[in-house]
Amino acid sequence: MKKTFYSLVCLLIIGNISAQTTGIEETIKLQNIDSLDVWKTGGIISLNLTQVSLTNWSAGGENSISANGILSLFANFKKDNSTWDNSLDLSYGLLKQGDEGVRKTDDKIDFTSKYGQKAHKNWYYSSLVNFKSQMTVGYNYPNDTSKISNFLAPGYLLGAIGMDYKPSEILTLFISPVTTKITLVNDQALADTGAYGVEAAVIDTDGNIITKGENSRAEYGGYIRALLKKDIMKNVNLQTKIEFFSNYSEEPSNIDVNWEILISMKVNKFISATISSQLIYDDDIDIFIDKNNDGIIDGVGPRTQIKEVLGIGLSYKF
Repeated sequence: MKKTFYSLVCLLIIGNISAQTTGIEETIKLQNIDSLDVWKTGGIISLNLTQVSLTNWSAGGENSISANGILSLFANFKKDNSTWDNSLDLSYGLLKQGDEGVRKTDDKIDFTSKYGQKAHKNWYYSSLVNFKSQMTVGYNYPNDTSKISNFLAPGYLLGAIGMDYKPSEILTLFISPVTTKITLVNDQALADTGAYGVEAAVIDTDGNIITKGENSRAEYGGYIRALLKKDIMKNVNLQTKIEFFSNYSEEPSNIDVNWEILISMKVNKFISATISSQLIYDDDIDIFIDKNNDGIIDGVGPRTQIKEVLGIGLSYKF
């Protein structure tokens, strides 16, 4: 009897523990489901390699090897009347051609975080922070001793408060009448020349620096940002973003423009082609102008900047 009694007690205890464990597991599962419901994460990682090798090639040409990588990530939160969208875009490319040294072909850091509270239907009261820069030194090729950029030179930090229109998950339009844009030039040599719109150094007649150039410049104005992400056909994804900024106090009609397009085309799970392009116009960025393509600089001034990158290689979307 005692053994039977003890056996029944043990069975009851084990059953109770099992029931509690099952209840805890169900609670955890429900919590995980709730967590998945409010967060959507994903991205694209791509690595493209190209090599050209020539031996006794009568048509001419040069040996070359290039590599270009793209990483685009997002993490978006939505629950009740709150939204929080985060994105990080990185890209970097290198080229080695003939006897020339290794040259940079692509370099980008772009991080955005936007928080919103629902106002009415598809409109949200929102605040946005954006940071742009590059990773390594850039040169005015073919002159590889003329440095024209560096990490945080330039760097752009933008903060904005406004309204966000989100009619669907594929489109968002942010409008801000209150925006601060800070241009950073953390390389003193570039800052002394007044690069990217900062105040240049004061130099005496003998070429000595009396006052160093400023390392930052603040602008206040209006900002518009539109973002579209959509599968335009099977295995083809389009992501495009366009931004406008107008400085209220200095030439407000000279609007800064940044337009980016990324098209990803999947062949299979790991092989894909990517096409990326970027158009920039910034009245504060002076470009060296060579009108005759003779290597002689005829002047400097703002110009429309265009970059295009086409790659076929390894890609993974998650």
